[in-house]
Amino acid sequence: MIRSVVPFPALSCRALACRAGGRTIIEDLTLEMAPGERVALTGPSGSGKTTLLTTLAGLLPPASGRVLVGGVPLDEQPGLRSGLALVFQSYGLLSLLTAAENVEVALRAAGRPPGEAVPLAARALATLKVDRFADHLVEELSGGQQQRVAVARALALRPRVLLADEPTAEQDAGHRGLVLDELLRVADTGTTLVIATHDPEVADRCDRVVELRDVRTGA
Repeated sequence: MIRSVVPFPALSCRALACRAGGRTIIEDLTLEMAPGERVALTGPSGSGKTTLLTTLAGLLPPASGRVLVGGVPLDEQPGLRSGLALVFQSYGLLSLLTAAENVEVALRAAGRPPGEAVPLAARALATLKVDRFADHLVEELSGGQQQRVAVARALALRPRVLLADEPTAEQDAGHRGLVLDELLRVADTGTTLVIATHDPEVADRCDRVVELRDVRTGA
């Protein structure tokens, strides 16, 4: 069992078990994360980092246990998901839209009027240095550019909790530090940041590291 408790958790899970592909990936996990905390999830491939992030985001129901946002069970108040943002490892962008439209659509879905969504999207893309690709369709962008658009989309939402799955994996040396700096900076405003990563440097720059084990092998 992994148990980690902090005062006044912004995001937590209790006795959580997750299944994927017909097998248990995570079992008996209790974890609490404070507002503004930067948490790195590490562990070997197959240990459940992506599954855990997806479950914490409310996109995958747990096999047992609960996810809580601000102490409130997510399954009882699904509307709490609006305060969570997830940067998918596969980016999760809409291929028929431009980079700017992908960010704007997310902002509109979060309730921002068009007059606010457009400049907020432009600012977020500029922060991640993909503003010159704002009018490009997703399929015209490289993997690294798509990943930065996905990060920009999450940052623009200013979520209560930001979950990111290997957000620097596709970045070259020139942009890797930029992406990490901008993600870590959101915690200064009170956002809880949870990053799944294989990168020791990313983990070193977080406040806390939670290492997951492969429940099949105990590794």
